[in-house]
Amino acid sequence: MSTERPLYPLLAWLSPAYPVGAYTFSHGIEYTVEAGWIRDADTLREWLRDLLLYGDGQADLVFLAEAWRADDDARLREVQALALAFQPSAEIRLETTAQGTAFLRATAAAWPCAAVERLGRIAPEAAYSVAVGAVARDHGVALPEVLEAYGHAFVANLVSAAVRLVPLGQTDGQVVTASLGGVVRDAAREAAETPLDDVSSSCPLADIAAMRHESQYTRLFRS
Repeated sequence: MSTERPLYPLLAWLSPAYPVGAYTFSHGIEYTVEAGWIRDADTLREWLRDLLLYGDGQADLVFLAEAWRADDDARLREVQALALAFQPSAEIRLETTAQGTAFLRATAAAWPCAAVERLGRIAPEAAYSVAVGAVARDHGVALPEVLEAYGHAFVANLVSAAVRLVPLGQTDGQVVTASLGGVVRDAAREAAETPLDDVSSSCPLADIAAMRHESQYTRLFRS
């Protein structure tokens, strides 16, 4: 593994331009808007804060960290299996596997590395966080950087969905994103220190929103 700490690949992988289809998913936010749980910038900020610190946003950061550290196929397979088992609904599972598969496909073409081949062998449906963690390790991207960047990308995508759904103004969306910078850093530090056996998620309303979205009458998003 390189001793350098390149950021350019990371900026490319977690850019909205990277073809993983993130814009088609709302992580259950579409239902929360219909239910009135998210209705403005303040309620959106609190929702995303809880996901990052206590929900599956935090769990995904732990899975990313463990995938980054996985030195052999057996450990990577264990992380991958647990990451998929943790998905609270069919659509959230689709969200992570669709993006993970697309991420590996694009990375194989543009940023090939051994991790892409490893995941191809052991995980026909790779979890997005696991794919990013394993690939980042192979490209010499330091764990703190990839954790914080992944957390920011998670926030940015859900803010983008909320801007269209609530609706919020573009400036309000950026204000929410900026206000969560410290939360993203805290969530990344917490995830780096959390053993895989201690991973957890405790945002039941978010899980309910994701499940109810599956039968929502009108929908713009896939989750």
